[in-house]
Amino acid sequence: MHIHILGICGTFMGGLAVLAQQAGHRVTGCDANVYPPMSTQLEQQGIALTAGFGVEQLDLQPDLFVVGNVVSRGNPLMEEILNRGLPYVSGPQWLGEHFLRDKWVLAVAGTHGKTTTASMLAWILQDCGYEPGFLIGGIPCNFGISARNTTSTPFFVIEADEYDTAFFDKRSKFLHYRPKTAVLNNLEYDHADIFPDLAAIETQFHHLVRTIPGIGRLIVNREEAALARVLARGCWSEVEYFGADDAHWQAIAHDDGSFDVLLQGQLQGRLQFAAQGAHNRANALAALAAARHVGVQPAAGIDALTRFASVKRRMEVRGTVRGVVVYDDFAHHPTAIATTIAGLRARLQPQQRILAVLEPRSNTMKQGAVKDALPGSLAGAELVFGYGALSGKDALSWDLAATLAPLGDKARSFSDLNELTQAICRAAQEGDCVLVMSNGGFGGVHQKILDGLAQ
Repeated sequence: MHIHILGICGTFMGGLAVLAQQAGHRVTGCDANVYPPMSTQLEQQGIALTAGFGVEQLDLQPDLFVVGNVVSRGNPLMEEILNRGLPYVSGPQWLGEHFLRDKWVLAVAGTHGKTTTASMLAWILQDCGYEPGFLIGGIPCNFGISARNTTSTPFFVIEADEYDTAFFDKRSKFLHYRPKTAVLNNLEYDHADIFPDLAAIETQFHHLVRTIPGIGRLIVNREEAALARVLARGCWSEVEYFGADDAHWQAIAHDDGSFDVLLQGQLQGRLQFAAQGAHNRANALAALAAARHVGVQPAAGIDALTRFASVKRRMEVRGTVRGVVVYDDFAHHPTAIATTIAGLRARLQPQQRILAVLEPRSNTMKQGAVKDALPGSLAGAELVFGYGALSGKDALSWDLAATLAPLGDKARSFSDLNELTQAICRAAQEGDCVLVMSNGGFGGVHQKILDGLAQ
């Protein structure tokens, strides 16, 4: 079958493209914004990309159009597909029907940490001989690819996103996956473009809970009040909790960055790995608990995580020039920004500075739904550089400078990328860490900073 994917460079749709090609389908696709790492992955897989959504792509005559949620009514290619009555389906539905129906699906859901936790879980299963398939919203460094189809085992790890499925299916994507093992990492308000409030997201999470079979298992963060409300609506599966003092799974941190893993009060082992911070300890507990559901003993899972190599765009070092390290991170929600800064701080010497560089470009951020939390989330950095476009689809609906004003002189805002880069390079000193945070390509600012520092 020849499938043509609309919105192929999104993390989910790009992974779906890889799975489809590995299954023997001919895959082509298009997108408006093409940037690494997904564009690089697709090119390496030999998948042909077309820039834009021109109607001339109908000349490819695919058997099926697979539509990502970046596509809306008014999209010229989609409009012509509708006018001609051509066959189309959403990405999550296609995945559920073609790949997941006969799998033991391990789904990782939550506002934060989905990509890292799913990557940890996939690696634990791989290292312990389970050969899982997976689709993850990033590129785990242990695998070098965001998706893999395997036929030797039934296990499939998927990052389960609560964002909507498509313009014609407003349910959350994860409702198409039908997992037997589900991680509920955390839950707070996000995606202001599709959810009016937190309660609406909780409803979607409870719909997910309703799809878990009675023989399935939920792995739930005990410290999240929103998740407690979700389960209070009804739960028909076994539940294991992690995080809190009364949870099944606990992490006891030590000064050297390692932590003990406890299951029902019994020590399972001590773990020390590169992913620092309380949020990554919680991610590790969730992954260990999910892996145990398919048979991985905790000690084996802990040993596997000592070789976990993180994920691209999650505290990824993009380069070091004149003693200044430039990091790339996907953080774009205030909670994620705060935990990312805290995690970096835990690695540094007291005299080292963090220069936080933020592009608030998610739909939630552009609408200003959580902008008031930004100053507090950035308070752990010594200097803050904010970037907000004045026009175009990424333009903010609010005043970035005014929002960052509570941070005083240590924060500056920019609408010109070159001016932003120059200001960062002037401010950076030997030993500093430049932490770039965005859920997009950010105009290649990482390399611009490195080039500027070299000059």
